[in-house]
Amino acid sequence: MEKQNKIYIAGHRGMVGSAIRRNLESAGYTNIVTRTSGELDLRDQAAVQAFFAVEKPDYVFLAAAKVGGILANNTYRGEFLYDNLMIEANVIEAARVHEVKKLMFLGSSCIYPKLAEQPLTEDALLTGPLEPTNEPYAIAKITGIKLCDAYRHQYGCDFISVMPTNLYGPNDNYDLKSSHVLPALIRKFHEAKKNGTPEVVMWGTGSPKREFLHADDLAAACVFLMHNFSDYGFVNIGTGEDLAILELAQTIKSVVGYEGEITHDLTKPDGTPRKLMNVGKLHAMGWKHQIDLQEGIEKVYASLTNEEWY
Repeated sequence: MEKQNKIYIAGHRGMVGSAIRRNLESAGYTNIVTRTSGELDLRDQAAVQAFFAVEKPDYVFLAAAKVGGILANNTYRGEFLYDNLMIEANVIEAARVHEVKKLMFLGSSCIYPKLAEQPLTEDALLTGPLEPTNEPYAIAKITGIKLCDAYRHQYGCDFISVMPTNLYGPNDNYDLKSSHVLPALIRKFHEAKKNGTPEVVMWGTGSPKREFLHADDLAAACVFLMHNFSDYGFVNIGTGEDLAILELAQTIKSVVGYEGEITHDLTKPDGTPRKLMNVGKLHAMGWKHQIDLQEGIEKVYASLTNEEWY
């Protein structure tokens, strides 16, 4: 990518897209194209084709998606499958038709089998059953990867895929009905502290282990890979380190300064026992994350408490 190239960021207002935009702008990229979902419905094939015909971007970061945590994934199964299939198919096809130089598709670590060997290596894809609670979303993301590979094979398109681990950072979602675990816990502990609530209730046992990457680190990795990766398959993006959800809760409790108790609702699901990325492929290419979890949570919480954030 050259500084003057036109770059389209699909999903620029989300946590991932906004981080990629900040990274590019700070590096001197000025020709960035965006559209809100109100301006361009990526589920509408004709509208997407018309947008690409007018704008003719050179590079595309496909970070737009319908996303959510366990509750949202399991409740809106049809929407999560349909919306994500339509978004990725329309954007990838338009990028082919209008001869985009390179496209990056962003997936999710939920694509891996529920009981895949840990840490998760890229070749574990499609080797076992998925976690049932987010299977529709995972199937959509797997389809995006395979669509990029198929277009590379049939049309010679330089379309690549990356697989981020669990993310957090600016512009995260703090709605308790649809958020992921880290922002949900930040909100729960913040509200409990503010209201003097004696306990914070966690879903499940707290024993599943998760890996968390700051969105600014993800953006840095995405830009790095746009310059340095061009092949079939995909690249895991993560830290290579994980911790139990209960440990995460205790860390957030400490950062927030909440002094009550942590209790467990054992009627709620734990989800996948562990999702740790093997990031050996990424490290071998010369990239490693910079923001550790404690520091990242402190930065996020410090910014949130200074504004209306939900």
